[in-house]
Amino acid sequence: MKKPVIAIDGYSSTGKSSISKVIAQKLGIIHLDTGALYRGVTWFALQNCLNEDGTINLNELFSSFDQIELEFKNVDSELILFLNHIDISKQIRTNEVSDNVSLVAKQKEVRDFLLQAQRSQAEKGGIIMDGRDIGTVVLPNADYKFFLTASIDERTKRRYQELLGLGIEADEQQVKENLIERDKIDSEREIAPLRQADDAIVIDNSLLTKEQTIESILAYIQKI
Repeated sequence: MKKPVIAIDGYSSTGKSSISKVIAQKLGIIHLDTGALYRGVTWFALQNCLNEDGTINLNELFSSFDQIELEFKNVDSELILFLNHIDISKQIRTNEVSDNVSLVAKQKEVRDFLLQAQRSQAEKGGIIMDGRDIGTVVLPNADYKFFLTASIDERTKRRYQELLGLGIEADEQQVKENLIERDKIDSEREIAPLRQADDAIVIDNSLLTKEQTIESILAYIQKI
C-alpha cells in the first residue's frame, strides 16, 4: 500500500518543520523541509550574488541556478541540507538569511526552479512536506493537508528561543518585526502566496505544545 503524501502549510514559527519531522518518524515516511530549500538558495545568493550595496542581485541569482545543487542527506536519522556537497544546515537559520528569504522565495524563477524537485520527491508517496504553498501549489493532490497558525506573540517567543538555542544573538522585538514583515510579504506575493487550501484542516497551536499539535495531526490521519 502506498504511503501517504502529507502537506503542512502555515505561518513562520508555528513549528511546521519540527512537527513534520516527528510525524515523519512516527509514520516511517520522509520529511522534506521546503523552507530549507528556499533558505539554501538565499544563502547561495548572499554568498555569490550581491550588489555593491549588499542587496541581492536577483538577475545574477537566476543565471546561477546551474551552479546550485541542493540535496538532503540522511545524517544520523536526520535529513540535513547540503549545498554543493557542503552542510549548510546552520547557516540557513541565521538572521541574515531570515531577512532575505521572503524576497527570494517570492520570485517566480526561484519557485519554478525548486517546484519540480519537490514534486518529483512526492511522486513515490511516503512524504511529508511543509512550507507556505504545499497544499495549494506544490502538492494540490496531497492525501492530507494541514494549515498551522498561532498568535504573533507566541511565534515571536518560539523563534527567539530557536535562535538562542542555535547560539545566534537576537533581539526579541526585531524578531517580531521580521515575522510581521515576512507574513506580509508571503501573504501578498503574486506567485504562490501563503494561503490556506480550501480542503486543509486548520490547527491554531497558540496554546498547544508541540506534542499536542503532533497528536492532533496524527489523530486526523489515523482516523481516516
